[in-house]
Amino acid sequence: MTMISEGAEAKLYSTKLLGIDAVVKRRFPKGYRVKPLDEALRRQRTKIEARALAHASSFGVRVPTLLLLDEFDIYMSRLHGTTLSKMIDNGIGGAELNGIMSEAGAYLGLLHEAGIAHGDYTPANIMVCGGAAYVIDFGLAAMSSSVEEMALDLLLMKRSVSSPAFAAFMASYAKAYEGSDKTEGRLNSIEKRGRYQTRTLTSV
Repeated sequence: MTMISEGAEAKLYSTKLLGIDAVVKRRFPKGYRVKPLDEALRRQRTKIEARALAHASSFGVRVPTLLLLDEFDIYMSRLHGTTLSKMIDNGIGGAELNGIMSEAGAYLGLLHEAGIAHGDYTPANIMVCGGAAYVIDFGLAAMSSSVEEMALDLLLMKRSVSSPAFAAFMASYAKAYEGSDKTEGRLNSIEKRGRYQTRTLTSV
């Protein structure tokens, strides 16, 4: 296996599984945690991520294919493409960007319809392969019906893209998720809280 990247909780490796191009996401031990607790947390997070990935796929969200689940490892099909964040950095815009954002909005709507809060729904976790968008990295996902957690998914994307791109995103999101009025309302509430906190800190 060849390491592709390393995050705070896991390392990502490229490999092959039964001849299929695959990636392995491996959660590594944290030395500052008591070993039994560390293993329990890593095992739980691995199961939650795999479950969210499989559940998302069953609701029609385009995601990497779950190939194998081990104690601390998730084997998935490897996607060959470019993240939306890199495409934005390279100057993508206009109708092309809005088209991808529209697809990403529909997928988030389906995730929320399935009771999944992604936890890190940003352009860095939308990968475009052959013109089609995929949702990746469910490492912070939660099986949750919390309006607050779902609204935070919207907030993360809103803070990452232009207003026209987010408008295209929200239009598709609203069509895909029946509860969109509640999450959009909570998004507005979260933003107002943030502005209030900023004003309060500035006046101190």
